[in-house]
Amino acid sequence: MSAKEKKINNLKKLGFLGVRSVKHLIESDCENIPNVMGVYVVFYKIEQINFLNGSVGGHFKGKNPTVSINKLFENWVSNTPILYIGKAGGFKSNATLKKRIRQYIQFGNGHPVGHWGGRLIWQIKENRELLIAYKSLSDIDPREYEKTLITKFFDSYGKLPFANLTR
Repeated sequence: MSAKEKKINNLKKLGFLGVRSVKHLIESDCENIPNVMGVYVVFYKIEQINFLNGSVGGHFKGKNPTVSINKLFENWVSNTPILYIGKAGGFKSNATLKKRIRQYIQFGNGHPVGHWGGRLIWQIKENRELLIAYKSLSDIDPREYEKTLITKFFDSYGKLPFANLTR
């Protein structure tokens, strides 16, 4: 089993479900994602990632989400398939996994949607092949769980996940 496969199996052990490609989520309009709060992870299983010079993400409020290729390489984290950790809802928010992942997918499909976090994903040439898994939460604030996952990632790799720009 490769290191990537081990990481993906660890996600499953942590209770992450519903692994779907970005392409599938676009085509299904996130149909099978639950309307509950939780966290989600963007990751990849493909062999090689290539970067685009410009983002395919939407220009929310006229802002271009593109960053330099140097910034992409600077943020890249080797030896892990995990690219981004996000949250949906919480004790102060009524967003659901379905709503938040749908916004994320719409942003990546060029719509001017307010999902600025994780925008580096949309400069990956193979972005339609990336995978998203989610974990429903009912007793834990998704923001706190997200922070815990990001901290564990940082402790393991010495930097944030590729597309997480803040803790």
